[in-house]
Amino acid sequence: MRRYLIGTIAATALVLTGCAQHDTTSTGPDPVTIDAASAAQQEPTALIGSWTAAGTDVGSGTVVQFTDHSLRVFDGCGVRHGSWGADQSGLLLADMHTVPTGDGEGCTAAPDAGLGWLLRADGFRVDGDTRALLDDAGAELARLRPAGRPDNEPDMDPSWLQPPTVTDETRRWLAAPPALPAHLAGPKPEELVGRWVPAGAAANSAGRGPKPASVEFVADGTWTGSDGCNSYSPGRWATGGDGAFLATGGVSTAIGCDNVPTGRWLITARQAGLDGDVLVLRDAQGAETGRMRRG
Repeated sequence: MRRYLIGTIAATALVLTGCAQHDTTSTGPDPVTIDAASAAQQEPTALIGSWTAAGTDVGSGTVVQFTDHSLRVFDGCGVRHGSWGADQSGLLLADMHTVPTGDGEGCTAAPDAGLGWLLRADGFRVDGDTRALLDDAGAELARLRPAGRPDNEPDMDPSWLQPPTVTDETRRWLAAPPALPAHLAGPKPEELVGRWVPAGAAANSAGRGPKPASVEFVADGTWTGSDGCNSYSPGRWATGGDGAFLATGGVSTAIGCDNVPTGRWLITARQAGLDGDVLVLRDAQGAETGRMRRG
């Protein structure tokens, strides 16, 4: 199988708090093609936990936590929150959504500042009790070692001091999806680039909000859109052979109105298939999360 990767993604819940700015100019990935024919099967749930990160570009004492649907990074600039996703072929996508909580020397108010080693990661590999984060050429960007523990600061959520564990929900989210039905064709990345609007039953409510509900996939591996009320800041997306699909969620405002949850369709999807000119998104159990057409 040849896996086509655009950007870096992860399925996770949208952060419904506005205002954080996502900088994709310095660390955004370039489109690449990865030959995954010889890639060993990896287990995405093996990333769940609290890890001490080490690498050429990794700050001393950096701790990374992969949890159910979320990602936390603790370093000299405080804590940042993001999202992630991975699959059994070893694909890994990570994204950060919130600005650092600290204001130490060299810290800047950008979600991805100093985290290029994490956001450039396109894959992962399980090596015994450690995990390697890999770039698109398979080179190691960082090594994760178990038992990472963030510094206990006065205002820190006590739960963050405990290592995340694999739950039934995690296993369900990261499960290998069933094969695409015969009537769905796994799309190439270039077939998804562009603007899509809700199709099927959801199309009836797509125009009820103050703005059109839509999603736009960009060739640089980012996506933006609206649920009809709220705009999403850029998330990341990728597609692979056999219909594999992953997307991370950007931040969003939280305006209430009749809407179509296009962002949630993406971040809960693990597969994408084309039914003629309709894009069908499916979760890890094969259930449809949404349908869209060119708009």
